Amino acid sequence: IGILIALSINNWNEKQKDLAQEQLILKQLQREYTSNLNQLEEKILMRNEGLEACQVLLNYIDRSVPINANEFYKTIWQIIRDPTFDPIVNDIIGSEKLRLIQNQELVELLSNWSSEVYQVQELELQYQKFRSEIIVPCSNRLGITRNVNDALWKDGYTPTEALDKKDNYKFTIGPTNKKLDLTEVISDVELEGIVTMVITFYQMTNMQSQTLRERIKRMLSIIENEIEKNNEGNI
Repeated sequence: IGILIALSINNWNEKQKDLAQEQLILKQLQREYTSNLNQLEEKILMRNEGLEACQVLLNYIDRSVPINANEFYKTIWQIIRDPTFDPIVNDIIGSEKLRLIQNQELVELLSNWSSEVYQVQELELQYQKFRSEIIVPCSNRLGITRNVNDALWKDGYTPTEALDKKDNYKFTIGPTNKKLDLTEVISDVELEGIVTMVITFYQMTNMQSQTLRERIKRMLSIIENEIEKNNEGNI
């Protein structure tokens, strides 16, 4: 009887240690995936801003409306930007720590996380290539790159992705001295094709990102419930 009692106490102690360790893991995951969610929503916002910019550009292209130079240059910047999702990578998947998580739905979501992130990042890499090989060279060829950067900084700018969103950054670059006709620029057939491709890239990436966003929200909901359940069990 004494041996059985000792084993029972030892098992109880081990279970308590596992529960305490699980709590630490859950709280770590809660911090990390809250940060991941915030970053992902930031990237979705950046692409939505880019989609709005594309509509402004298509309006100039299709309707021959008077061109507001400052607005035009800022919309070009919106499609030159490169939103990329770079989530926190934890060491739980593939480690002994995973066995400590009792909720099997959470385990499954965590196990699928890397492959689902890859699907978003794969689209982002394709856009990076398109941006560096097509968009930027086109901007340089049209002679608008200096004016794009001048319009961006001259009145002050705080990037959506800035770590410190309280700061407003302002630089003086000045516009180009070369002759530049925006009517000719907006009628450039390559620019028109670029705008439509940006729409497709951003829409596709945001579709995948929204799915990933729902995955994160589900994980955070489970984590919160598991933390509360364990806390109640310790009262």
